[in-house]
Amino acid sequence: MDMKHLLRNLILLGCCSSVGIAKQVNQAVPNRAPLKENAFNPLPLGAVRPLGWLLQQEQIQANGLTGHLDEFWNDVGPNSGWLGGTGESWERGPYYLDGLLPLAYQLNDPKLIAKAKKWVEWSLESQRPDGQFGPAKNDDWWPRMVMLKVLTQYAEATDDSRVLPFMRKYFAFEKRELPDRPLRDWGRYRWQDNVYAVLWLYNRTGDADLLPLAKLLHDQGYDWEKQFDNFAYTGKQTSEKLGLDKKGPIPDVAMQTHGVNNAMALKVAPIWWLLSGSESDRSALARQLTMLDRYHGLPNGMFSGDEHLAGRDPSQGIELCAVVETMFSYEQDFAILGDSQLGDRLERAAYNALPGTLSNDMWSHQYDQQPNQIACTRAHRQWSTNGPDSNLFGLEPNFGCCTANLHQGWPKFVSSLWMATPDGGLVVPAYAPSEVRTEVKGGPVTIREETEYPFRGDVRFTVQVGSETEFPLVLRIPEWAGVATVQVNGQSMLPSDVTGSQTGFYTLRRNWKNGDVVTVALPMEPRSVRSFHNSAVFERGPLVFSLPLDAKWDALKHYTAQSADWQLTSSVPWNYAVALKGCGPQVKEESVTATPFDVEHPAVTLQVEARQLPEWKMVENSAGTVPASPVSSNAPSQTLQLVPYGAAKLRITAFPYLNESASCSK
Repeated sequence: MDMKHLLRNLILLGCCSSVGIAKQVNQAVPNRAPLKENAFNPLPLGAVRPLGWLLQQEQIQANGLTGHLDEFWNDVGPNSGWLGGTGESWERGPYYLDGLLPLAYQLNDPKLIAKAKKWVEWSLESQRPDGQFGPAKNDDWWPRMVMLKVLTQYAEATDDSRVLPFMRKYFAFEKRELPDRPLRDWGRYRWQDNVYAVLWLYNRTGDADLLPLAKLLHDQGYDWEKQFDNFAYTGKQTSEKLGLDKKGPIPDVAMQTHGVNNAMALKVAPIWWLLSGSESDRSALARQLTMLDRYHGLPNGMFSGDEHLAGRDPSQGIELCAVVETMFSYEQDFAILGDSQLGDRLERAAYNALPGTLSNDMWSHQYDQQPNQIACTRAHRQWSTNGPDSNLFGLEPNFGCCTANLHQGWPKFVSSLWMATPDGGLVVPAYAPSEVRTEVKGGPVTIREETEYPFRGDVRFTVQVGSETEFPLVLRIPEWAGVATVQVNGQSMLPSDVTGSQTGFYTLRRNWKNGDVVTVALPMEPRSVRSFHNSAVFERGPLVFSLPLDAKWDALKHYTAQSADWQLTSSVPWNYAVALKGCGPQVKEESVTATPFDVEHPAVTLQVEARQLPEWKMVENSAGTVPASPVSSNAPSQTLQLVPYGAAKLRITAFPYLNESASCSK
């Protein structure tokens, strides 16, 4: 075997520190001047690992589509252009790797790591003398933006010494080329993902030539802040409105109302604020979220986009790509801005919209999910622009982008469960069973988080340090929790014990000793909130609850023994109005299993009183528009059992509520 082939085999096996094995030190990298300082600094891939039910979810994902998609789906198969073949050479290979790679390293799964490395190695070896890389037959800027995100994670997990010079060479190429070959199409609307990778590299190299490139990308990219300063897209979009019924390039208005573009754009203003320092950039995200909530907000923590912005009716849908991209945007926004409510938003999407659109075994997914979803069948629906397959559970219902892109949801969420504070501490942006390993003041720190959150409100942190070390531990207090109870080694903490208080956070600054235990109790009282047409939506903690409809799964087409397209139907009633007067939801807690989003074994349920509402009927194969509340019904009172939204694949989530004369039957 010659030296070239020997070296390549060593690379693929990860046998030396420069080319593949996980590094031992997991420290955050702060922003370099002149960038503004992050509120919190993300930890590198591998510093945070899942435990408990979340570890089980990642293992199910590894055993499902993520671990096997390349074995039977040609778009990410061995003939992919991103592996040197003649197949698909645009975004699907990079999308797939953007979730496969972090999952592989979080699970430390040799098989998955080997799968991911094939793609990484090909990309690194594909770089030409001018700096360009990737499939030669496709020179679009956009898919390279995704692969650059992959390479940042790979470098964090492995310290592979080839990545930084590779990226510097590519960005020099990009800086030379962009004036004559500017951003277009998807890249123009997703430029911030490119800037994200540019700033990641700048913080590790200090290369001053990178900052003018970031400005060039900003200047050529679409002005998302301007769109939301004078927001015009306040209603449901249609193919006719957007000009999609005509031949030719995708119109700008369709790109501006595209659900996934808007999801990615949620990180535009915070990322650009790092360079501009402008207060208008820093505050722009709040207006963006206000507009999306007001005109397109859905009960599952998302905005509608099926495929384009579609209003607040809970029978409208949202694309799975938009869910995982919204989560990634919130993760970056939280780090930059340090707004605790962004953690609330992240948890709401992660614990409702994400599991709600995946089958329990993660071998199938939906393109569009509906909060009020009474059937998943091949049929015309009221989508803004999508087709009849859109809410089937399957391999690539409607379009294959989500098949490639769904994989990043849980792994990137895991990576963002812990971050570093600028003053040498740690912060908890979102709660979930996990373990963080990092360094504080030159010494190792491990904190194990044991919890059944979001199904329970109790969290236990056990601290392990090499020697007694002083640092702050910052706990995010969700807005719904009100007052949390915090104890250290069994001793209750009072407000006077807290330093550096900030809205939505509880900071413990102390000399931490090996074995210190922090417990947090977050009150999870059930509540009802108002949604579209004054409808009632039931919540507890970060979970949204739905009425499950006893779904029957029928296979339409098999791809492998595990992979199929499924339609879901139900014959049980769904058109209920709930009673609220004197009728607080009753909570029943069950055991938290390895699959806590299983409708047959829900970890927690709510019981509510309701009556059928015959005039609420199916329209366009979906639940009709929710009648404006309050409503009247003479039907007998019934007790409904609601389950977490993510468990109910057929469901009603937003209910009309009965007028005050219809009180509880109890």
